[in-house]
Amino acid sequence: MSERPVDWERDDEIVVLDEPRMVQPQRPPLSPVLVQTAAAMGVSMVAGATAVALVHRRRTRRQARRRRVVAPVLATRSFLIDVHVLGERGK
Repeated sequence: MSERPVDWERDDEIVVLDEPRMVQPQRPPLSPVLVQTAAAMGVSMVAGATAVALVHRRRTRRQARRRRVVAPVLATRSFLIDVHVLGERGK
């Protein structure tokens, strides 16, 4: 048998490489469709949150403007009204 040069050696029954090197974890590459879907979801969430914030701000400003113009409210009263429509008796 011919001896081949080996790039490792045994040291107290532990395999040690001659030259240390970083071992990078192997993970599958992300598919472009997955990346595009995630980007579209992120953009749409930001756009939706922005739209909600703008509508809320606009309503708040409009209500504040109305409050300034209307006369001060002195009192309020609430009534609960229950309406019954009755038919003829005995039929």
